[in-house]
Amino acid sequence: MAVAAGGTTGTGGGARRRRALCLVLVLLAVQLGWLARPAYACGCGAMVHGPDTTMAVHRETSAVRWDGTTERIAMRLAVDGTAPDAAWIMPVPHRATVRLGDPELLDELDEITAPVTRHRHYFWPRAGDWPFEPDFDGATAPPPAEASVGVVDRERLGPFDVARLTADDPDALRGWLTAHGYRLPPALATALRPYVDRHWEYVAVRLAPADHGTPLTGTLDPLLLSFATERPVYPMRLSRLATTPQALSLYFLAPHRMEPRSAIGGAPPHVVYAGRIQPQDAVRDFAGPAPAFLTALDQNFPRPQHINGDHEFRRATADTPYQRVRYTDTLLEVGGIPLWIPTVGAALLLLMATAALTAGRLRRRPTVPYFRTPAPPA
Repeated sequence: MAVAAGGTTGTGGGARRRRALCLVLVLLAVQLGWLARPAYACGCGAMVHGPDTTMAVHRETSAVRWDGTTERIAMRLAVDGTAPDAAWIMPVPHRATVRLGDPELLDELDEITAPVTRHRHYFWPRAGDWPFEPDFDGATAPPPAEASVGVVDRERLGPFDVARLTADDPDALRGWLTAHGYRLPPALATALRPYVDRHWEYVAVRLAPADHGTPLTGTLDPLLLSFATERPVYPMRLSRLATTPQALSLYFLAPHRMEPRSAIGGAPPHVVYAGRIQPQDAVRDFAGPAPAFLTALDQNFPRPQHINGDHEFRRATADTPYQRVRYTDTLLEVGGIPLWIPTVGAALLLLMATAALTAGRLRRRPTVPYFRTPAPPA
């Protein structure tokens, strides 16, 4: 009896342990599911997508215009994933207006800030020049092609639903997300708390291609936001949610050269262009007709979890211009012949002529007879 009782107890204990193990595995799967479907941060705002879908933001490029009282942000994202739609959430210090931006704007700014090319010549041959050319006759490998991404047509970016929500009402954002089939992740709710404390507002936009069920992927046309502010700011705090390194390219148009007050936990911002420009075409539509000082910055965030605030900008100490220079070096030639070849040949001929003249003079020099002086008598 004792043995039977003990055997029954052991069987029940094993079943309970198996049930407990199954429960732990289920809970672990749920937690992993949340980790696999986070709200992907993109420097200026955050993306939220539905369950069982993925989305990643590869790069963010933005233009900022500040005239002392009003700030405009044009932001373009390169995204990839399986989500058919997504909600984009952006905190702003005051009530904002949102519309589609001009897709040519950032391309024009990229052309303005591109490095200038200058040509230089060198005299002596280098690796790859004769006689240092490789012996085999083979074509050099072409440079790697830049990764191409699909572009979402500007017409297919809409229609989109825009909502302006007050930050002091956390249920407003949660309700808007629920109405559109999304859930507010706990991590995003925590990241938004500093904006709630500062009484900021949210701009919530639903992005969806016109073709139902088509993944929202490729390079999206920029969204344009405008809001009043006396201190230029670029919200970055939500990038703390990112799990991979982030990269930011920012064009800042203002009356003077601008600079971030700090690196906010990322690598030091790198200035790639600074100069006063006369806006034309899409840049004129964005910044106005008056001359403006354009400052272009690149910044990397290798550890996004270290981001500790938003980018606040201030006027630099001087409007010092700067532009990158790309040099192309070419072997100096005359008539298609490297100049060093005739130069070296002429130098060798000169040396040979000098040696011949010296030898000829030595041969023509008269020989002085040698007389031996007799020794004196002893």
